[in-house]
Amino acid sequence: MTSPTPDALLGPADIRELAAALGVRPTKQRGQNFVIDANTVRRIVRTAGVRPDDVVVEVGPGLGSLTLALLEAADRVTAVEIDDVLAAALPATVTARMPGRAERFALVHSDAMHVTGLPGAAPTALVANLPYNVAVPVLLHMLEHFPSIERTLVMVQAEVADRLAAPPGSKVYGVPSVKANWYAEVKRAGAIGRNVFWPAPNVDSGLVSLVRRAEPLKTTASRREVFAVVDAAFAQRRKTLRAALAGWAGSAAAAEAALVAAGVSPQARGESLTVEEFARIAEHAEHAEHAENKEPGPQ
Repeated sequence: MTSPTPDALLGPADIRELAAALGVRPTKQRGQNFVIDANTVRRIVRTAGVRPDDVVVEVGPGLGSLTLALLEAADRVTAVEIDDVLAAALPATVTARMPGRAERFALVHSDAMHVTGLPGAAPTALVANLPYNVAVPVLLHMLEHFPSIERTLVMVQAEVADRLAAPPGSKVYGVPSVKANWYAEVKRAGAIGRNVFWPAPNVDSGLVSLVRRAEPLKTTASRREVFAVVDAAFAQRRKTLRAALAGWAGSAAAAEAALVAAGVSPQARGESLTVEEFARIAEHAEHAEHAENKEPGPQ
């Protein structure tokens, strides 16, 4: 494998020069904030634990800052980019700055939310600076559709990072926390300053590490069934689960029957439950159906 040149990564002047040549101005609509610091992208790659045999998928590569750092460390990198201009330019940037690795790079010009397959070998890692406005749905979509992804490291808005990594009982524990935990062990993996971006965002950023569960969660309920319970529980998070799950179950009495059967207090709130407990509730949906048959109508 040809070694990259020392100056292969993009610095602040390189980023602005590329952007000017392409007529690119970062847009809020797509949550674009380009990383302009080579040390930061190398730190992200190190924190992600990217190995020489990894096949990495990157979402939202932008002008290629992180892409080039990933190519230094991984066997292959596939980048998914929605922006027409950025997608057209990235292969040329890779070829110009890392000619020896260009054949190890692939670009998918698409909305990541529509991607269900990738060229080449199955990805083993996901490393990305995710656009803030779609970070959680994109992350969950990739984890769902690419079960070969063992390790993930994403840079997101600090508040989103806190939510993703929050444990049960935390004030910010919610839908993203539970759904991410369905797939992986999740933890905060560091903070990123605002001055490494262009333009500098008006919020802090954080790194989140997700290591996929060695064994899927043991449950007879499907992911869709469990996520339906999670969505219902947090739609009215101030309410007890008996009340919050009434719509899901058909009535409050039916919700109580499912909760009791699952060994969960009907007076508990969603923010106190683990993903395993949500799965148990989903498994006992039939108890909700039986209770609903006995006591029809809202309670």
